[in-house]
Amino acid sequence: MKTRVATLFGIDFPIFAFTHCRDVVAAVTNAGGLGVLGAVAHTPEQLDVDLTWIREQTKGRPFGVDLLMPRKFVGAEEGGMTSGSLQALVPDEHRQWIEELLARYQVPPLPPADPEDGEERRAARISIDPKSMAPLIDVAFAHRVALLASALGSPPAWLVERAHSSGIPVAALAGRLDHALAHRAAGVDIVIAQGTEGGGHTGEIATMVLIPQVVDAMAPVPVLAAGGIACGRQMAAAMALGAEGVWCGSVWLTTNEAETSPVVKEKFLAATSADTRRSRSLTGKPARMLRTAWTDAWEGPQSPGALPMPFQSLKNVVSVASELAGIVPKSGTPSVRRSTGSSAGCAYLTGARPKRRLK
Repeated sequence: MKTRVATLFGIDFPIFAFTHCRDVVAAVTNAGGLGVLGAVAHTPEQLDVDLTWIREQTKGRPFGVDLLMPRKFVGAEEGGMTSGSLQALVPDEHRQWIEELLARYQVPPLPPADPEDGEERRAARISIDPKSMAPLIDVAFAHRVALLASALGSPPAWLVERAHSSGIPVAALAGRLDHALAHRAAGVDIVIAQGTEGGGHTGEIATMVLIPQVVDAMAPVPVLAAGGIACGRQMAAAMALGAEGVWCGSVWLTTNEAETSPVVKEKFLAATSADTRRSRSLTGKPARMLRTAWTDAWEGPQSPGALPMPFQSLKNVVSVASELAGIVPKSGTPSVRRSTGSSAGCAYLTGARPKRRLK
């Protein structure tokens, strides 16, 4: 299947696999698509290890890296804040409420932090500001990735210039037409139009409505379709709307190559399209995920309200709920763990299969 993006990257199928699992990146790339590693929670050392492994497994085939590059977040004016500074600003009301929530569902405390870990590592901070993101970008460039993508926000001019000078295309996700226009103004090479059905950070406009709007406005910039796409018929529909490929994420979570815990895989496989929610409980910005006791609690009348990015994703704020996948409380009540992003296309996840059998 040849489209402009397939030709640009030298891939057999214009299928881009966003995932936090390096095994899925390698598997999709080796199958003829292009795997993209979500690296926002990586340390530079972790990213170097994972990209080295992917390079060894893919033997010259292309793969990419995805980061969050929001323009609006707490500390943006200062270029970012240290985790210690952020922790000091977390309201006591939120700390107390979260501790009571975890106690209610019998979620155990985290194990003690490794004293050899640095402050940022211990705080499990996501890298969204220039100070913390720059080392990750340096690692990505050192590994000559085939694509740099921004899952949230237009990439800054210095990054686009550096990527282009190195021959690396830049992509960015857009949930609205004005987002896409901003990406084009920033100089991106590919716009990824993601409808509200998409898992993780996502907007409010449906995929079917958004794709043709963005395709028409972006020409001649190629557009990838995203948002609930999990089968061949949906890909064909996206192509009919003018997209030159698809960007998929949730569909990989139940493959054999995914590192998703068994309990969470079971939740995905049992879910229907009605079982997801857009919630700020993940990072402080709206993101689609499976509905759980955790999302219900943050939307309930007793909730103090989600904190703005990046507070909501700090380890000491979300505590165990963000770290231990698949917790099943002793009481047998629904897991309170913070949900993994999941698209409304989870109804198409019909069993754990090798990625080659997805169709």
